[in-house]
Parts: sequence; C-alpha cells; structure tokens
Amino acid sequence: MFVRALLAFLALPGIVAIAVPLGWLWASHHTEVLQPLGMVPLVGGLLALLWCVRDFYVSGKGTLAPWAPPDHLVVVGLYRYTRNPMYVAVTLVLLGWAVSFGLPGLFVYAIAVAVAFHLRVVLGEEPWLARKYAEEWESYTSRVPRWFW
Repeated sequence: MFVRALLAFLALPGIVAIAVPLGWLWASHHTEVLQPLGMVPLVGGLLALLWCVRDFYVSGKGTLAPWAPPDHLVVVGLYRYTRNPMYVAVTLVLLGWAVSFGLPGLFVYAIAVAVAFHLRVVLGEEPWLARKYAEEWESYTSRVPRWFW
C-alpha cells in the first residue's frame, strides 16, 4: 500500500506541482530565485501535501489516487480545517514557484489549476463522496468548509 501511495503522490500532485514548474523553469532558462519569500508557500505547500498523503494512508487506509481511494473518510489533520487541503497545498506550491522565480506564466498556471481543482471538487468529488459516505459526509461538510471560508 505504501508504494501505491508514493506512486500516486508522484503521478498526481508531483506532476502538477513539481514537474510542470521545473519544466517551465528549464524551458525559460530561468534559474535565479528573485524573491526568496516565495519559498515560504512553496515549502509550506509541499509539507502540507506530504501531511495529507500520510493522513490518506494512515487514517483513510488508501491513497490520493482515484484508482486506490481511502476506505474511510479522512477528517483528521489538515482535513479538520478545509475539505481540500491537498488542492490548497498544490496551489500554494505553484504560487510559491511563481513568486520565487518571478514568472507571470506560472502565476497564470497556478490560477488555472486552482479553478480546475474547484470545478473537479464541485462537479465530481463532492457528489461522489456524498454518495459513498452519506451521513458521515453530510456531518463533515456541516463542520468543515470546502476551502477556508
């Protein structure tokens, strides 16, 4: 199960939050950090993402991958504050890349990814979770906001 969780992490948020920005930096021949403060959301987002992956594995008994989802609704850790901490974390990482390296294209990419996450949550994940977890999901959504508001 741990290998599956690791592969899911590398395949999903790893591509969106790490591989694409690194490819962008490589293609633009941009290697100088212009704003070190951007490293705060970048590193914070990566740590939050790893925490969420751990909670999926330990508490949920599954992975973040759609092909191996958790057996249990994950409501611990950062999931006590937002129903979508992984998406928030990936967005923070992307914004951190954009600020750190001063690349407007990465900022636009971060916003586009955040919009895509929102649509995925509203149109796909939440209806599926409501069917799968029924009353537990309803109770959870009454206590915890989708994002932070």
